[in-house]
Amino acid sequence: MNSFRSVQRALAFEIERQRELLEDGGRIVQETRGWVEERGVTVSQRSKEEAHDYRYFPEPDLPPLAVSREWVEEIRTRLPELPEPKRRRFMAHYGLSAEDAATLTASRALANFYEAAVAEGVSPKASANWLLRDVLRLVNAAGIEIEQSKITPQHLAQLVRLLESGQISVRSAPEVLEETFNTGASPEAVVKEKGLSQVSDTSELDTVIQRVLEAPANQKAIADYKAGKESALNFLFGAVMKETRGKANPGIVRELLRERLAS
Repeated sequence: MNSFRSVQRALAFEIERQRELLEDGGRIVQETRGWVEERGVTVSQRSKEEAHDYRYFPEPDLPPLAVSREWVEEIRTRLPELPEPKRRRFMAHYGLSAEDAATLTASRALANFYEAAVAEGVSPKASANWLLRDVLRLVNAAGIEIEQSKITPQHLAQLVRLLESGQISVRSAPEVLEETFNTGASPEAVVKEKGLSQVSDTSELDTVIQRVLEAPANQKAIADYKAGKESALNFLFGAVMKETRGKANPGIVRELLRERLAS
């Protein structure tokens, strides 16, 4: 057949032919039929009923192969973990969502990077979040693969650990990560060099908060908060974070602000 239209016409003809044949008590025989384009019909070409009619015969260069169950299992143990089992394991063992697990296991290099970071003893979920959101953003922007970047699983784990211990804030963490990505320097070294350590000293923060609360530009927000507008606290919080260049411990800042405004 030389066109899809001919195939369609031949099928339609055969459907009708075989239906009429069966309705008349006939029998459908196993045969090869050809399509006659000019007449719009199929015609019998040859009858073939068994395998020998098609000249099937064993391949002499491929003798029968007996595969034992033991051999199959032995080979199975040597296979690497495939993406689907790995995805299910990531969900069950690390508590990841189906979407995050699927993204991480789409690449062996990415999955290995993630597991190496988690092996450092940091939060699996936090590691996945920073890897999928921030590290991959930098990798994609650079047009490289994860294994070609200067950042290592140990760097990622160190960043998460700095966050978990409160040594840096969520606001400064992206800056630390980007510097590590660009230079290969450890997050700890970047924090030290750029002075990005999170400020948690209450006396130091209290001084900054006092300065913010005394500023004329903030008096309306103070009055609004005392009048019951909880959202005004966010304005004052932002002013403190701006004063500290985002390095202040957010939890301590909010607590001190409430204490100061209540007095």
